[in-house]
Amino acid sequence: MSDSVLAAIITAAATVCMSLLQLRFSLGKDGGARVQAAGGRRKGRGPFAILFVIIVASAVGGFALSQWMTENERVSQSMLQHELQDKVDQITRTANQLEQTRAGARAEIEADVLRKLGSDGVAVMATVGPCRPALVVSPPGTATPPGVTGETAQPASPICTESEASAVTLCATIPASATITEVELYTHIAQTETPWSTSRVLAGQESGQSRFTEKYVDEPEAPGTRQICQGFAHWSTEHARVARMVVRYGI
Repeated sequence: MSDSVLAAIITAAATVCMSLLQLRFSLGKDGGARVQAAGGRRKGRGPFAILFVIIVASAVGGFALSQWMTENERVSQSMLQHELQDKVDQITRTANQLEQTRAGARAEIEADVLRKLGSDGVAVMATVGPCRPALVVSPPGTATPPGVTGETAQPASPICTESEASAVTLCATIPASATITEVELYTHIAQTETPWSTSRVLAGQESGQSRFTEKYVDEPEAPGTRQICQGFAHWSTEHARVARMVVRYGI
């Protein structure tokens, strides 16, 4: 049972009790005279009719009060629910706005970082060791040249041809939407202090028995990225060589 219905019942009961007490006092004052009168029977029904009317009126009033209080409670609950729903909607909108702002700020920061990387260039390097030529063995019965003895004959220094060169491929990863602005190629002998600024070469140009391929290869790598690859060949048997590639791009 709700609080409003209980309050209405208590109010109705209190009203009935007060009416009964008032009727009791009234009957106590006029009871003797009305009982002795000749028409006492007809008049004696008047107080009971009044009591019935009071009871009915109290019940109706209690029910009306209960309905009024219940309706007020419903209105209050409805207003409270609307207020709570408005607050929930406001919080949801604020959270969505913050998420959109965060996503936009993150995308802008990532774009700035990618632009900075593209401007500075993505650099990759590889060190290629000396070329190891195939061993050449003189066939049996090969004559020694005239005037050259076995003691004085010196073995020829082994050499590599470009077809026997040690080859590597340098690959740089860039965004899929990037536009390549420049591919810089560098090479110098390993373990030297030669600055890169003086070691730049062109694609297809031979430098110290080494050469980059004439064109780079642009191929997809993964969703959102792609690779720029350049081949490098080194056929010197005397020393190792370092190859470096720098890819610059714009977003």
